[in-house]
This record gives sequence, structure tokens and C-alpha cells, in this order.
Amino acid sequence: MPLIRRSATPRRARRRTVLAATGLVAALALTATACAGSSGKTDAAGTPETTAPRTADRGSDDGSDDKVRIPADIADKLKEHGIDVDKWQRGGWKDWDKGKWLSEAKDFVNPVIKGLWKPERMQSAQEANKTVSTQDAVADQGVSDPAPRPVRAQAEKTPYHDNAAPVGKVFFDSPQGSMVCSGTVVKDVNHPGRSNLVWTAGHCVHAGKKGGWYRNIAFVPSYNDLGKSAARLSNARASEVAPYGAWWADWASTSGQWIQGGAETGGAGAAYDYAVLHVKPESGSRSLEETVGAALDVDFSAPTATRVATMGAWGYPAAPPYNGLKMFRCVDRPGRLSLSPSLPTMYRIGCTMTGGSSGGGWFRVVGGKTKLVSNTSIGPSDHTWLAGPQLGRGAEALYQNMSRTYGGR
Repeated sequence: MPLIRRSATPRRARRRTVLAATGLVAALALTATACAGSSGKTDAAGTPETTAPRTADRGSDDGSDDKVRIPADIADKLKEHGIDVDKWQRGGWKDWDKGKWLSEAKDFVNPVIKGLWKPERMQSAQEANKTVSTQDAVADQGVSDPAPRPVRAQAEKTPYHDNAAPVGKVFFDSPQGSMVCSGTVVKDVNHPGRSNLVWTAGHCVHAGKKGGWYRNIAFVPSYNDLGKSAARLSNARASEVAPYGAWWADWASTSGQWIQGGAETGGAGAAYDYAVLHVKPESGSRSLEETVGAALDVDFSAPTATRVATMGAWGYPAAPPYNGLKMFRCVDRPGRLSLSPSLPTMYRIGCTMTGGSSGGGWFRVVGGKTKLVSNTSIGPSDHTWLAGPQLGRGAEALYQNMSRTYGGR
């Protein structure tokens, strides 16, 4: 399945590279058009060199988790909601009191905190898992297809910046602690070549009907670029852990259905469990797409599963037997999953990836081009399959609004 990849070669020396991805039903090619990002140079390991971002809004120089300089517009927004800005600066963001947990779509705030997502904190983040019971999974077998056979997830080849550059990890803080999902760099139709948009799952940015927006949301493309083990990663260079740095979400959007109906097991919001982040670097003016050198189109045609021969899901599974440090993929023929006759059917494929892969993109080939068509949302406790929402008019409207309102910044 073609998936845009990035090479560290200069932009003027573009080339095409191909990697085979084998699935249960078909073998598809991951295809990339290489273009320059970052400095265009590589270190001895072949990893792109990046310049450490710097900004006045990153916080104190001691790297404390509790100190943050909040830009004036965000400070005003906090005050509007009765939040003491001084307390927030001293670590108030760790207060998850129900009355202070912002939940409405318009309430998102995410000030950049320098040094918060250190490599060791990234490594210790737990999976954001959404499992469904067997009863829920077969709620409407009149529409649902039989459960697929498990497809064993395959490790993506390293370095990731050469093989699946748009894929990365989404880090965030929740009442349960630091958490992790997966995400994908997607194109911005209104700002071609300069996208700062990341596609992920709604439950990776918002807790649903019983909570609000998560905090300190950041995206790290090609995380652990060389796929190192935990022991080796503890001594890895920053360019190996986060080759393109951490990109903080300055705005996030998810569906109203997820905000109103999302639950611990997906709930009524599962069929609408998608989100778009607009991200920014901690300093610099280059876009995410320019830096990574790749971004994927999004397919909003919402084809029925019976019309799609093959889909592939990419992500960083973190629950056992995985540890969240390496990228995996599953390729399978999709089927339909219905959680309720009143909800749209979801796509379902066989896949053994676990929590942490949530939010990771699902891809298919449309007219010879790879497009994101869904994202990982829910799966059963025995980790035999994954399900993701169909992306129709509602998802497209959310995406277009993000592009028009925040794109190009």
C-alpha cells in the first residue's frame, strides 16, 4: 500500500522508493516521493539532523514540568474559564478537577511547556486503549460481517523516516498520567506543501462525555527512528528519539458525537472517533510537511467495506506484548462492524496491534495514490482485530474548518 515516505536527500534530487507490505489478502507497495526536510543532512546513522527548537513560549530553562510561559491569547482564554494563570504556570495543569476540566469544542488550550516531553517521559507514557466487550462487538450481526481472522502485526522497516515518515506518536497528559496514541501527517488542501495538520483519534485528544480536553498534546513523527530497544533507546541521541522534534498542538478538533457520546469502550462516539490537530514547532517557521517531507491526502468518500479490497493500519502499539517503542502495520481486507443500527458501520480488519496504536492512520490506494481513509479507534480485549470510523461529510467538514481557520499559521 503506497504510503508517502521521506528521504534525507536534497529536494532537488527527488526519487521514488518502494517497499513491499505483506498482508492477509494482498501485498501492496509503500511508495514515497522523497523531498528535503530539516537541514537535509544526515548523521552517521543516516538520521536527519535537526536543529533544537527555541522559543520564548517554551517555559523556563530548567526544563521543569511545572513552569510555562503562557502566550497572552491563551492566558486570556484561561481567565475566561475562571482558571488562575499563575497557578497554571506553577503546575495547575495537573489539576483535573471536574469543574476546571475544559470540555466544550471551543475550550481547547495547550500551552507549550519546554522540556516536558523528555525522551524518558515519552518512553514511559501508557497506551490510550479502547476495548469493546464481546457483546458489544456482535451487537448487530445483521450488518456486521463475521469477525476477521487475526493478522499478525509486522514491524515497519527502519529507519522510519525512509519508510513511513508521516506516521508518529501523539503524546498527551490525562488524569491517569502521561499517555500515548499514534497519528499521521496529512495534507492541508488550502495550503499545499505547507501542512501542519495531524490526523488521530478523538479519544486521543478528548475524554468524551465524562471528561474534557487532554493537555500537553504533542506529535513526534518517526519516533524512535531506528527502532531501538528500551535499553538502547535510553542512551540514544535526540535525533534518533525524535528526528523532527516535538510538534505541539495549538488547536485540536474532534467530532461533536465523540465529545457528547464517547466512552471508555468507545460508546456511541466510536463511529465518530476521529480528530485533527494543528501543530506548531517549538520554534522556527517551516511547516510540519516541509520538515518531515511528506503528508498524505485524506479520502472522505467513505466507501463501504465491501468496495475496498485492502486497507492497512500503521501505529505504535504499546500494550503487551508490545512496548510502544516500535512502529507496526497490519494489512487486510476490511469488513463491516456495527455497534448499533442507529450508528454508521465501522471498518474492521484483523490485526494484533494493541493500545497505543489508537489514532494511527488506515490507508488505501485511490487512483494510484495512497490516502488516509480511517484511523484506529477500538478493538477487543483479545487483540484480534481493529475497527475505525468511516470518514464522510462530518469528518470532511471538521477537516476543512481546521484548514481554513488554522492552516497556514
